Amino acid sequence: MKLTKRLFSLAAVALLITASAQAQTALDDILKSKTLKVAVPTDSAPYGFVGTDLKPIGLDIEMANYIGKKLGVEVELVVVTSANRIPALQTRKADLVISTLGKNPEREKVIDFTIAYSPFFQAVFGPKTMAAKSFADLAGKTVGVTRGAMEDQELTKMAPPTVDTKRFEDNNATIAAYSSGQVQFVALGASVAGNMMAKNPQLGTEYKLLLKDSPNFIGVAKGEDKLKARVNEIITEAKKSGDIDTMAKKWLGRPAGDLPN
Repeated sequence: MKLTKRLFSLAAVALLITASAQAQTALDDILKSKTLKVAVPTDSAPYGFVGTDLKPIGLDIEMANYIGKKLGVEVELVVVTSANRIPALQTRKADLVISTLGKNPEREKVIDFTIAYSPFFQAVFGPKTMAAKSFADLAGKTVGVTRGAMEDQELTKMAPPTVDTKRFEDNNATIAAYSSGQVQFVALGASVAGNMMAKNPQLGTEYKLLLKDSPNFIGVAKGEDKLKARVNEIITEAKKSGDIDTMAKKWLGRPAGDLPN
């Protein structure tokens, strides 16, 4: 009986060691296969959307290719939605998730995160022909916002009382009001605003004022510490070189700023 228990214990330890070893193979597998599989969005402009050539483009896609280049491997894009991006990582269909992924305690229970690589924010947007360098500049102006959204809450905190805030029932109605000239400015999340600007270039819309920052992180499978550490090195180097700011300016109209670790 004692011998059996001892053998069972040894077998259990061996399984744990094997599982631990397997959990650390992602980076080696990527370098060996010369392929990095990255889960990305195509429904979240300007982070990820379909270009005129029907290929995915955007900040998240550029970041995926940037990491692949630094690793010296090809990048295989795996298109995901918000609902299946974490499962894609858990089932090993993707090595990384670069898909406007925010970090919270619930997600940290099932996946790991790198340091932040890009900002995700709520902001005031408006035409290039109208200046708005501070919230005081919005005094007496009309600003459209979706009722009850985070942008509504933040705008209420930061805008002067003389701002004429027009509230609409959903993002489509808010965008329609801005597009038709019912309001002069609009408060939106970055991805919603990016999609609006991509579809309506004739409006000449640009980023004006920050309401709230909610940075994005890259998702990594639990236990893949070697891969996470290497991606963190790449992001850190990109911050120092200014490449992260260049990407943010290109796709979001503003630098990435001081992103958290």
